[in-house]
Amino acid sequence: MSVDVSVILLNYRTPDLTISCLASIEPTVESWFTVLVVDNDSGDGSAEKIEQAITARGWSGWARLLRSPRNGGFSYGNNHGIRALPAKAYVLLNSDTIVQPGTFAGLRDAMVRFPRAGIIGPSMLDGHGVPDQSFFRQPAPPSEFLRSSNTGVFTKLLSRYDLVLPWREGPVEVDWLGFACVLVRHEVVEQVGLLDEVYFMYFEDIDYCRRVREAGWKVLYFPEPKIVHLNGGSSKVSAEGALLRRAPRYYYESRSRYFAKFYGRRGLWLANAFWYLGRCVSWPRELAGREPTLREREAADLWINAVQPLRERARPEA
Repeated sequence: MSVDVSVILLNYRTPDLTISCLASIEPTVESWFTVLVVDNDSGDGSAEKIEQAITARGWSGWARLLRSPRNGGFSYGNNHGIRALPAKAYVLLNSDTIVQPGTFAGLRDAMVRFPRAGIIGPSMLDGHGVPDQSFFRQPAPPSEFLRSSNTGVFTKLLSRYDLVLPWREGPVEVDWLGFACVLVRHEVVEQVGLLDEVYFMYFEDIDYCRRVREAGWKVLYFPEPKIVHLNGGSSKVSAEGALLRRAPRYYYESRSRYFAKFYGRRGLWLANAFWYLGRCVSWPRELAGREPTLREREAADLWINAVQPLRERARPEA
């Protein structure tokens, strides 16, 4: 293998964020890692702008650009980078991140300290420096009831289905990690395979962590290394102020694929039914003046996209 760690930095029409991320990596450059910027067929001049910045700023010794032949989504772009540069481990990195000193070194050290950890994630800070939770329980159909009802009493009663885990200061084994920044061992890729490319965006991280755990590896939250995640910078779905807007089709297609893949078609219908049951709790409160917490037209979109064939690739909307 040519390098110890290959950092896959995925870009889709966010060249300024990507260049800013590269600038944050520059002070921490070491000979044992290299950065591969995968441009997911942006088609807007992003690739040229990033390539020019790499050359002009003298980053060519540790960073290079790889052009994806098409925009196949988050999984496809990361897989394209993994295939291009074999390494002992891969760090999957969003463009809307700012790498802190020691982040990559800390993740590399964790590989040695925790040899059964197949996926390792650092702690996250938001753009204001506030800790931002990035480790969770895996979703199950009853989790949809808690999400749509958004009521503390039910969350306490059904805490085993609550996606949000209690905050932890030290390393802890979890169900899944947000993939804004994670390290994945090469052995995991060899054993489990690559990310599921049928997901265009969202739920692929939950899916992959689940597959890795089912293969006998651990998913580890390791908070010593830190990274700043500018939530939503690389996606309109999770951007600040957009959490109540209607989500694009690919979000719901990914959700449907996840539940049907791991719980069967009946499990997907059950998840939707649980969501509606929870909505019977939250809707009257909204009529009484409480602020809404769910996305526009979600009640319809859950079913519209649940009937899509599992093998149909999700596509972004124009």
